[in-house]
Amino acid sequence: MTPPRNQRGFPNANARGRRGHLGLDRLRIVTLPRWILVPAVLGAGLVLVPLLGLVLRVDWADFGSLISTEASVSALLLSIRTAFAATLICLLLGVPLALLLARTRFPGQNLLRTAVLLPLVLPPVVGGIALLQAFGRRGLLGAQLEAAGISIAFSTTAVVLAQSFVSLPFLVLSVEGALRSNAVGYEEVAAGLGAGPGTVLRRITLPLVLPGLASGAVLAFARALGEFGATLTFAGSLQGVTRTLPLEIYLQREVDPDAAVALSLLLLVLAAVIVALTHRGVRR
Repeated sequence: MTPPRNQRGFPNANARGRRGHLGLDRLRIVTLPRWILVPAVLGAGLVLVPLLGLVLRVDWADFGSLISTEASVSALLLSIRTAFAATLICLLLGVPLALLLARTRFPGQNLLRTAVLLPLVLPPVVGGIALLQAFGRRGLLGAQLEAAGISIAFSTTAVVLAQSFVSLPFLVLSVEGALRSNAVGYEEVAAGLGAGPGTVLRRITLPLVLPGLASGAVLAFARALGEFGATLTFAGSLQGVTRTLPLEIYLQREVDPDAAVALSLLLLVLAAVIVALTHRGVRR
């Protein structure tokens, strides 16, 4: 059955035939120029070929033993613990920051937004050096903390701070974008009916941006889980204390390449699950 066509001869996107609704996604595919396929396939290959090479290089016979050594398990558990802690910090600090940037106007707002998003483009090692200058033993705040008996650099706390530093922009960007895409009409109506700012935030604003908040939190966790440069520079690589899974992979690359490949695949699988969950949340 040929679907009804409009005046220009294109299939009517609102038509329904025996095969069901001809959706907008299908219409876009039909009207795309064929040359798009070539760069699209090359782009997919740029990502898929290295991943395929990693999978094919894995020593499957010894895979279980390679990823279950004491050092590997310790690094994995430390990565998960610190990534969860960093994500919690990002939620506690990033959501208020996103609300401030999206719902208020103040002098220097664009400058603040630029500074918050800088870790997205900074090399991680630069972030690690910046953290060291702030919280190191002779840093801006670190000297005062050392005098009080609190040492941050080259500790598990330093790992969490490094992961939070590089992950926070992902959460702020997601939540701010969700806030800007939702009009303030419901919030204004609630305020007009006598609801206080806290009630409006809890009952109206946060539920409206919950999908963006969830996606931002998952992305922040994924970024924290894969953090390497800032962690190595600011926290070092001490087994059981600061050596996360990316650092263990880097170390094993020099002494046991098979172990490095196996651990890389493990981290790849974790990242794939996180990306899949994020994509599913965005589509909903």
